[in-house]
Amino acid sequence: MALDPADQHLRHVEKDVLIPKIMREKAKERCSEQVQDFTKCCKSSGFLMVVKCRKENSALKECLTAYYNDPAFYEECKMEYLKEREEFRKTGIPTKKRLQKLPTSM
Repeated sequence: MALDPADQHLRHVEKDVLIPKIMREKAKERCSEQVQDFTKCCKSSGFLMVVKCRKENSALKECLTAYYNDPAFYEECKMEYLKEREEFRKTGIPTKKRLQKLPTSM
């Protein structure tokens, strides 16, 4: 039985694992300033980072949580996942391999 590439039904693992993974990756990109500030603080603070980087950690958590709790952001990531899944079902090639550059000389 072939899977319909355009099928919108999501399995449990897609809803609870794969789409949240896309959400985490995209949220980190969108919160890149806070990620950089927290990383810089941690690198310069050594073992005292737990105490010294509270402000940066709070800002990062706040930014990420805002995205995780945004239904529109979830829908955006879900549609991205469904598009990737549809393409995979049509071609049989995972997104990562499709996006790799082809050799310039044969």
